[in-house]
Amino acid sequence: MLSMYDIVENLPAHIVYGSDDCQEIVVEDIVAGDLMSDILVACEAPYLLVTSLATSQTVRTADIVGARAILLVNDKLPSPEMKELAEKSNLTLLATPLPMYEACASLSMLNSYR
Repeated sequence: MLSMYDIVENLPAHIVYGSDDCQEIVVEDIVAGDLMSDILVACEAPYLLVTSLATSQTVRTADIVGARAILLVNDKLPSPEMKELAEKSNLTLLATPLPMYEACASLSMLNSYR
């Protein structure tokens, strides 16, 4: 299980928007992908959604499936609409310059040390 603190402190990542409960968020799994149709059929555990799709559709999908946070990779920053929707949905947004593979590998290694 990883906390947002673990992720921000151990990846080159920063919080774009922190939800009200950002400090208490713990994710049990990580799901990565850019096809939101694939994300919709992913696991049901509280997870971190890792994607390079920086649109409001990502926030809508994360909200539907119960993701705890979104990590944008490849140095992507959210569109203004995405950030606004994340705030309305109270969903934490993170960003990292790492490509998806490296971000997932780093998260996996971090998770295995916990």
